[in-house]
Amino acid sequence: MAKENFFESAYSLKSAEETREMYDRWSQVYDQDLSKGEYQQPVRCAEALHAQVQNKALNILDVGCGTGLSGLALKELGYQHIDGCDLSEGMLDKADNLNIYKRLFSCNLNAPPIDAKSNHYDAVTAVGVFSFGHIMPQAVDELLRVVKPKGTIIIGLNDHFYNEGSLTKKLNILETSKEIVIINQEHGEHIPENNLMGWVITLKKS
Repeated sequence: MAKENFFESAYSLKSAEETREMYDRWSQVYDQDLSKGEYQQPVRCAEALHAQVQNKALNILDVGCGTGLSGLALKELGYQHIDGCDLSEGMLDKADNLNIYKRLFSCNLNAPPIDAKSNHYDAVTAVGVFSFGHIMPQAVDELLRVVKPKGTIIIGLNDHFYNEGSLTKKLNILETSKEIVIINQEHGEHIPENNLMGWVITLKKS
């Protein structure tokens, strides 16, 4: 049987159930695949947060934490209080083995609310989760709900979904209504081995 190309499968997902099932399968080889591709977004997003807030006592929610690559990048910069959530139980099981996260829980950002208190987190990271068949732009509202006023949100996404335009449209609407301030948008490497570039977007909740 031919090995499944999870990168290609990720672009054809149509439902939460399809997404959950694929990531449960991918969880077994996810770290190897992303390491081979030299996945840059976890480090880029952690550095973007650090550029805004150096306080290592931040209470952070890593949305779509997957196997914990983004949590590892945050820990490398000294952040200690990190919770994580993901749609896939297989991914959460892998993340749990790292002993990075204070709390891990299942979530579907497209069907809010998630199991987190309003105005609870100092920062939220969403690394590689806004994409086709994944988390949709309206989920930014839920990220805003759980982060404190003046809190920081870091979003990392690939060129394909950024260029599709629905997320940037949503962010522009939120900025016009003064619910957020877009601090920075930085273009750079996403998965170099796949010749894929991406964006890191830094927001502040008003």
